[in-house]
Amino acid sequence: MKSHIILTGLLGLSWFNIASAENDKGEDQYLSRVRQLTFEGRRSGEGYYSPDGKNIIFQSEREKGNPFYQIYTMSLESGDVSRVSPGTGKTTCAFFRPGSDEVLFASTHVDPESVNKQKAELDFRASGKTRRYSWDYDERMDIFSAGPEGKKLKRLTNALGYDAEGAYSPDGSKIVFCSIRDAYNREDFTDKEKVKLKYDIAYFGEIYIMNADGTGQKRLTFMSGYDGGPFFSPDGKRIIWRHFSERGDTADIYTMNLDGGDVRRLTDFKAMSWAPYYHPSGEYVAFASNKLGFSNFEVYLVDVLGTREPIRVTFTDGFDGLPVFSPDGKQLLWTSNRTETGKSQLFIGRWDHEAALIALGKAKKIDVPQPDLPPAQKKLDQAKLSHEITEADIRAQVEFLASDEFEGRLTSSPGIRKAADYIVSQMKVQGLKPADKEGTFLNPMSFKFGVEVEKDKNELVIIGKDGKETSLVVGKDFSPLSFSVNNTVEADVVFGGYGLAVAGKLGEGYDSYAGLNCTNKFVLMLRYVPEDVSEERRQKLMRSAALQYKAKVAGTQGAKGVIIVAGPKSNNSNKLIPVNLDRGAASTGVVALSGTHKLANALLSAGGKDGLAKVQAELDKENPHKPFSFDLPGVKLRVTTAVKQVRREDNNVIALLPPGVPTDNPEYVMIG
Repeated sequence: MKSHIILTGLLGLSWFNIASAENDKGEDQYLSRVRQLTFEGRRSGEGYYSPDGKNIIFQSEREKGNPFYQIYTMSLESGDVSRVSPGTGKTTCAFFRPGSDEVLFASTHVDPESVNKQKAELDFRASGKTRRYSWDYDERMDIFSAGPEGKKLKRLTNALGYDAEGAYSPDGSKIVFCSIRDAYNREDFTDKEKVKLKYDIAYFGEIYIMNADGTGQKRLTFMSGYDGGPFFSPDGKRIIWRHFSERGDTADIYTMNLDGGDVRRLTDFKAMSWAPYYHPSGEYVAFASNKLGFSNFEVYLVDVLGTREPIRVTFTDGFDGLPVFSPDGKQLLWTSNRTETGKSQLFIGRWDHEAALIALGKAKKIDVPQPDLPPAQKKLDQAKLSHEITEADIRAQVEFLASDEFEGRLTSSPGIRKAADYIVSQMKVQGLKPADKEGTFLNPMSFKFGVEVEKDKNELVIIGKDGKETSLVVGKDFSPLSFSVNNTVEADVVFGGYGLAVAGKLGEGYDSYAGLNCTNKFVLMLRYVPEDVSEERRQKLMRSAALQYKAKVAGTQGAKGVIIVAGPKSNNSNKLIPVNLDRGAASTGVVALSGTHKLANALLSAGGKDGLAKVQAELDKENPHKPFSFDLPGVKLRVTTAVKQVRREDNNVIALLPPGVPTDNPEYVMIG
C-alpha cells in the first residue's frame, strides 16, 4: 500500500513536469495541491459543491448490477459517501439547492424498461465488445428532487424527451435545464430537421427555466443547434450555457438574461467548448475545450463579457473538463482522466483567483462575432422610431411581426414564441414592467391544440341491403374531424344535399332537411354550397356553410352523425378534410366524418341512387321544385370514431405601464 502511494505521487510529478515543458508555468500558475478526490467505481465525474462548500454531489458508475451512472454525495471533511438516486436506471447532472437540504438530478428510474436496459448494457460489456463513448439522450430522462439519502423523491418534469442538465438559482427558487421535448411534440419538421430527428436528436435540445417545484416551465432558447449545460450567474441575473452549431461539430459559450433576451457569445474557438461555470466573484468563467486536439480537452478561462482571448488553465493530455469553483472561490473541482487506469475521476486543487485576474487582464483583446439571433431576439432600429405614436412606426412593427421570419405565428409554434420574445424586448425598451408576480412578462396558459386520430380504433363499414359488409380505410377513404364525438354507431343513412338550413321564403332561404327524417341516422352531405348560383347568393349561403355549423344543424335534426364530402365540381374535390382544419372547434355532439367520392358513391349506389357527380349537378341548379335531399333505403353504416385531444402550452404577454411621476396612489394600465 505504501509503495502504491509513492508511485502515484511520482506519476503526479511527471505530469506536472510535462506541463511545465509545454508552458513556463503550466497549471502551477493557477492550481496547487492538486489531488485525485474519487477512486471507487468504473468512473466518476461532474461534481458540484454544496452551498456551504463542505460536500460535493457527483455521478459515478459504481452500483452493483447497474452499469450506468448513479448520484452520490461526499463529505469533504470525512470522506463519507451516500447514494441519493434510486439505484436503478440512468442518472446524471445533480445539483444542491441553496437554502435547503434538497438536491436535484436527472433519472430514468421510472422507465419500465430501465432494468432491462441495465442488463443489455452489462451483457454487451461482458461480450468483450466496445463502442465509442457518446452521451445517451434517453427520452425517459426526467428531473427529480430529493432530500438527504434520496428520501422525499419528487418528479419535477414529466414530458416525453430528455430533461436533464439542471441547476438551481442562487436563491434556490428556480431551475434552469435542458430539454429535447420539442422533438417529440411537433409535427411541422423541415426536411433538414427530419434528418436530424433520425440521426442527431440532441439538435433539438433547448434551455428551459422553471420554478423549483417544477411549475412554470418555459422555453428560453430558439437557435438552431443543441443548447444545454446551463447554470445561473452568481447574482442570479443571467444564465450561461453552451450552444452547438447546426452541424454539431463545434460549440461555444453564451450567456443571456433569465427571459432569454440579451444573448451574448463569449467564445469563438471553432472547437468544442462546453461546460461553462462562473467563478463566485462573477468576473470570469471556466470552461472546457478541445481547441488543441479532438480528444484533448483542457480547462480555460474567459472574462464574463468575452472581450479577451481565453486563457488555458490545465496542461495535461487527455480529458480535463467540467470545471467547478467552490462557493468561496478558493478551490477548483473538475473531471479528469489523468488517472492510472485512464478512466475519469474527480480532481481538486487550490485556486489562485488573483493570478487568474492578472492573466485575464493581460490577455489579448478580441471581438467575438455575435450570433445571428432568431427574429424573436432581434430588435427594430430604435433610433428610427419616433417618440410619438405614428402611422409609420405602427406599420414598421406590424410588418416586422407579419414577416416570414415569424412563420405565421401559429399558437404554440416556434414562430409565435419568437414573436412573444420580440414583443417582450420592445416592452422593456419602452419602460414597461412585468405584470406577473414571478417578475416575467409571460403568463403560461394551456389550450386545446387539436386532436390526433387513433388510427387503429377508427372503423367505417357499409352494410348493404343484403347484409354484405364493406370496410373502408381511415386516412384514405374517410377520416374523423376535430369536432367529432368518440362513439360507435350503427344507423341508417340519408342524403342531406348541402346540409344547409338558411331561413327565408322560397328562393331566398335554403332547407336541405325539408321532408327528411334524420332521427338516429347518418347524414351524407356535400361540402360548401351550390356551385351554379350567383355570387351574391353564394355569399349568403356561405354564412351557414361552416363545417362545424353543418354538423350542429344535423344534430338538431336528430342525426347521430354526418359524412361531409367535397363534390366533383367543388374545390378540394375528393380530398379528405384535414382533421385539424379547425383546431379549436368544440365537439358538436355527433359523429363527424370527412369522406371521399369512393365512400359517397358506395352509399348512393347501395341506396339505388345516381352517382355523386350527377346528384351534385342537379343540386347545383338549385331547382326549388326538386328535393334537396332523399332517403337511402336499406343502407346502414357502422362507424367507430376515436380522436384524442391534444393540449399545448403557450404564453400570454402581459406588462404594466407604471405612472410617469411618483405618487402615493399609483395607477397602472395593463397592456396585453
